[in-house]
This record gives sequence, C-alpha cells and structure tokens, in this order.
Amino acid sequence: MSHDEKLKRCLVTGATGVVGMPLVSELIRRGHSVRLLSRHTVSKGQFPVDVEIVIGDLHDEKTLATATDSIDWIFHLAAKLHVNSPDDKLKDEYFQTNVAATRNLLKFATSAEKFIFFSTISVYGKSEGNYIFDETSAVSPAGFYAETKFLAEKDVLASRNSKGEQIGVVLRLGAVYGSRVKGNYLRLLHAIKKGRFVFVDGGTNRRTLIHQSDVARAAILAATKANGGTLYNVTDGRIYTVREIVEAICIAVGRRSPRFSLPRSPLQIALNFASAISGFLGISLPINSELLKKLVEDIAVSGEKFRRELGFEPTVDLKDGWRETLKNISFDD
Repeated sequence: MSHDEKLKRCLVTGATGVVGMPLVSELIRRGHSVRLLSRHTVSKGQFPVDVEIVIGDLHDEKTLATATDSIDWIFHLAAKLHVNSPDDKLKDEYFQTNVAATRNLLKFATSAEKFIFFSTISVYGKSEGNYIFDETSAVSPAGFYAETKFLAEKDVLASRNSKGEQIGVVLRLGAVYGSRVKGNYLRLLHAIKKGRFVFVDGGTNRRTLIHQSDVARAAILAATKANGGTLYNVTDGRIYTVREIVEAICIAVGRRSPRFSLPRSPLQIALNFASAISGFLGISLPINSELLKKLVEDIAVSGEKFRRELGFEPTVDLKDGWRETLKNISFDD
C-alpha cells in the first residue's frame, strides 16, 4: 500500500468476472477490507477467508442496504456483457442489469467516498481513418451493451453521497484480457490454438487492450486519487493492430502466425448464405455476421489522460500478458 492510500472498507460487485478476482486480490494485498455482492453462492476457497460475502440481487433493497453498510469504496463490475446477437429480446435484460441495477446501487451509496464504475471504450463506436478517441470525443454506442453502459455512466457521474460530495468515477476500459478472459478473445485464442484462424482484410484494423492485473491497479488508483464526477479511458498505453495481437498470441501458444487473409466483402456474403442454410438445417455456425463485425472493427483509444493526471503506469506488455493468459486457459473440446 502506498503512503497516501488509507485502509478502506470496499464493496465489489461482479467479483467472479475477468477483473473482479484480480481486483479483490489486490485490495486484500494492500490491506483493505473487502465485501462482495454476488447473485450466486460463491465457491468456498475462491476468495480469501477474510472476504465477506453477501448473496443477493442488485434489485433487492434489503440486500443493497446490507451490502453497502459502512462502505467507503464501491467497485461496480456487475454487468451483462456484450454478446454477438442483435436479438431485441435482450434489450430489457441489458437495461435492467446495466442501468437499473446501477441506479439502485447508487441510491444506497450514501456512505461511499468513491463509486468506481467499469464501463467500456465501446461507447465511442468504431474509429474512422487514423482517428484516436479520447475523453473529449463524441460517443456513438452501437448495440445494447454499449448503449446501456453509456446510460449508466451519466447516473454515475452525477452521483453524490449523503454529504453532497460527488463520488462517481467512470473507467472506460480497453478490451480486458488475462487468465480469466472471456467472450471474443477467448474464441480467438481457441481458433489460433487449433489452427483455425485467418486474418480478415490483413488484420490491419486497430484495437486497444489492457491486462486484467493493470485494470485492478487502475481501479484502486482511481478510488484513491480521482475526483468524483470524472471520466477516464484506461488502456495499456498502446494501440495495436489485430495482426500484432494475433502474433503475440501465436508466440504464447507456440504456433506460427497465420499466413492467409480473406477479404471482408466476399466473406460477409458467404456468411450470410451459410447463416440462411444453417438456420434452415438447425445448425449453429462458429462465426456469424455479428462476430465478423467485432473481428474487423477498428477502435483506437488514448489512455493518456489517466496516465497524466493520476500517474498510472501499466506493468504488463502484450507478449507477457498473453503468456500469462495462456497458462490458465483450457483448450479441451
């Protein structure tokens, strides 16, 4: 623990996710006390024995009152994450989980000094040309996940505790990877490991990443030093092409980098045709149009403000980060 970091009572929601476990571990390591709010029973031994666990729902007032009692810092990670489906049936589920639940928690954050909200750089939309987003850039959230995260950001930035102090800090995270990686990057790992990945349009589109352990450090730094009502992008300070990311993963798994690339337009046409046929036959495809969009999207974001104002320095570079990630990933079919 740094000399300017006093011991705090912390609440973490969504603690079993990609960032949650590293964050809890880092808080405990620094001497803070930690309480978790989880919808489901947490496996014994998953967290240190001195971590307090409250089982309940973010829509239940009694649960929220218990979870937030005498809490100094709140780290709100619980969310419904991006899925590769445009299904309108999911819209209300996203709103209830990402917006309504956040509003409920904010109502009970009366004793909190800081409310750290984990958002996403997806709220910016895709980059055009060589543009790099920063905190002053206009947002263009596409999809239920980004849209609901942006809605929740507004409530967080306007939030105050019982003393009238602004407490909300929004961290727009680059794509998070590490030993608990999920979603599209986990699919990418499996495809590369099994030799089933090819580049699309040469893999020249850009991405912004950060390792899970650096996110944990960044979150505690924000709780310690950031002013309430502030917004930061949090990245590892680099902007990569998909090709650079894939090459780093290939080094970690001991494979040659893919040599082939497919043009997007013919691939999109083929996928549309295959999707129609698979739907008729009742077969699910390993890739669909939504996943293709994620694979070729370009999103380049600067985290310079967070580094400049709070002194954040990432500790994990791309190659070491993927080596650490691969140590804990199972590739069993």
